[in-house]
Amino acid sequence: MINIKNLHKKFGKLVVLDDLNLEIRKGGVFAILGPNGSGKTTLIKSILGMVIPNKGEILYNGKSVLKQWKYRENLNYLPQIANFPANLTVIELIKMVKNLRASATNEKELISLFGLTPFLKQKLGNLSGGTKQKVNIVLTFMFDNDLIILDEPTTGLDPIALIYLKDLINEAKEKGKTVLITSHIMSFVEEISDEIVFLLDGKIYFKGSIEEIKTQTESQTLEIAIATLIKKQYA
Repeated sequence: MINIKNLHKKFGKLVVLDDLNLEIRKGGVFAILGPNGSGKTTLIKSILGMVIPNKGEILYNGKSVLKQWKYRENLNYLPQIANFPANLTVIELIKMVKNLRASATNEKELISLFGLTPFLKQKLGNLSGGTKQKVNIVLTFMFDNDLIILDEPTTGLDPIALIYLKDLINEAKEKGKTVLITSHIMSFVEEISDEIVFLLDGKIYFKGSIEEIKTQTESQTLEIAIATLIKKQYA
């Protein structure tokens, strides 16, 4: 589904992505991991067309996405921070996003699932961070697309909402969709991911299953495995 070749990006003299190569097949949950400054966000934003690389190629379903925009209609994106217009109500925002795409939506089901009905007429600026994140999730999952990108999706969620989020991700996986996730919560990643990609200093140091990285690092948990990789590279 996604094929990245020799992707290079720098900001000034700082190299953020260093001739990165990555292939992500269709179907499954893929976690992109790494410490702060590893290049995760830049990689995600490059796939989304929000960052233009200095060189390299990104193919989505066999077609280049560079300086294109129509392919974005076929993906769903949950940003890390839910920066919504403070003066809009929840329902006004949902309707506005719906109008941007000529696609069927299931927002009513999601609104009910996350208990947002009492908040629909409230202004977004008055909502708690957790409630904003639930709105963020509704906006992401209400469209039926094959690629879903989730940047730190668990932020601010209560335990029940987190269970519902996991259910949505697993349902998407069962339907053959591709889900890309970035997260610092290793227990969450370990529970839902089929494969992980570990970035450090703009390069890929591991790509494979969670069991494979545990075996390679002789670790009992993903958290320890990641820490072991980081220590090894900086030793």
